[in-house]
Amino acid sequence: MMMCSDDVQVVESSLVSPSQETPTGQLWLNPLDLLLVNRGHTPTVYFYRPAAGSAAADFFDVARLKESMARALVDFYPLAGRLAVDADGRFVIDCNAEGALLVVARSDLTVDDFGDVTPSPELKELFVPRVQQPSIMLAIQVTFLKCGGVAFGTALHHAAADAISSFRFFHAWSALCSGRDDVVGAMAETELPCHDRALLRARSPPFVNPDAFAVFCPKLTLTQPSGPVASKVFTVSKDHVAALKQACGGVSTFCALSAHAWRCVCAARGLPADATTRLTLPANIRRRMKPPLPDSYFGNALIWVGTSAVVRDVTTEALADTAARISGAVRRMDDEVVRSAIDYCELAEKNGKPIPGSLPETELRVISWLGMPVYDADYGWGKPQLMVRAESERSGFVYLMNDGGGCVQVVVCAEAACLKEFEKLLFAKTMWP
Repeated sequence: MMMCSDDVQVVESSLVSPSQETPTGQLWLNPLDLLLVNRGHTPTVYFYRPAAGSAAADFFDVARLKESMARALVDFYPLAGRLAVDADGRFVIDCNAEGALLVVARSDLTVDDFGDVTPSPELKELFVPRVQQPSIMLAIQVTFLKCGGVAFGTALHHAAADAISSFRFFHAWSALCSGRDDVVGAMAETELPCHDRALLRARSPPFVNPDAFAVFCPKLTLTQPSGPVASKVFTVSKDHVAALKQACGGVSTFCALSAHAWRCVCAARGLPADATTRLTLPANIRRRMKPPLPDSYFGNALIWVGTSAVVRDVTTEALADTAARISGAVRRMDDEVVRSAIDYCELAEKNGKPIPGSLPETELRVISWLGMPVYDADYGWGKPQLMVRAESERSGFVYLMNDGGGCVQVVVCAEAACLKEFEKLLFAKTMWP
């Protein structure tokens, strides 16, 4: 079914400011934040259905959403600010309380019109708010569907927060909206967001330990894709995940699935056996630093680490050996690697312009949303039926996330010509003896 933006009609657009006075001024951005300025807004869509017998008129009440959003923005006040540039030409967040964008729309579409919901430009165009002013940190679009459900689209600027921090905000907002006093009270006591970005300031002078590059992978090499690029969501069952983990010697779900996906991508793309392939991943540094960051740190606390191998090894060695390559890279990420990565980013050239292109076919980036409270976003009308990243722009990216029912979704963006072969290999037991 072909759909376009005309299938959605915007009925209201407003700015929601914090309900109380909040700190003002420029929030300094550290090197890891600056690295992501050119990534713009991360687009996601949640789909909700009303519970049987619930009052349809109250479903996703806009006034209630606005009131709770305003309260949530008190603690998460940078999201009500604007991306700006200071006197030295460095990007900052101007904490001016101008507000987050909230768009209300209606559509004659239904959830069933989408079949398998897959990241696509069309999905983003329909349900993710169009941010006409790119300096806005947060934008939300609530689209009421003909079936009675709601598509809840989000666009949160990556300079403001990584996935861990973003989901913390949505968890806090939904708790306030739903009136879950136990959750709100616990968060007020233990999880007030920490906005001290200087905790990740570069050393003076910056120093990049050459040994860090054995783990740290700073450069994103981009090329033009060899053909049309498409995204597809594959659901891996709980039993399949357990079997993969057992085949890998009991490693984490992330390492087992990443190793399996790496092997399948190399085979599906038909890479030369003697070519060098690389897998990279964003690693959470919060617990890797000395001293560790506060659990409530709000911002970007990720660096890219990775491992390389010859294609022949990845496709023929025991899956446990491939998984060990990945877990080894994460394990070697210590405080010195993290500090060197921050210093490298401080010294690197920065700009706010998006960089076009896809990864070379020999590279794969695996991003994990596993274990994050994706399906805890209950605003008082039930948990989401489905959540998906609205668009994956680059070939060579894989997202791993729980589906809310014990399975794992593997979201792959790759050359359309190899996706069928990838699917066959992903579920072939011969790929993980």
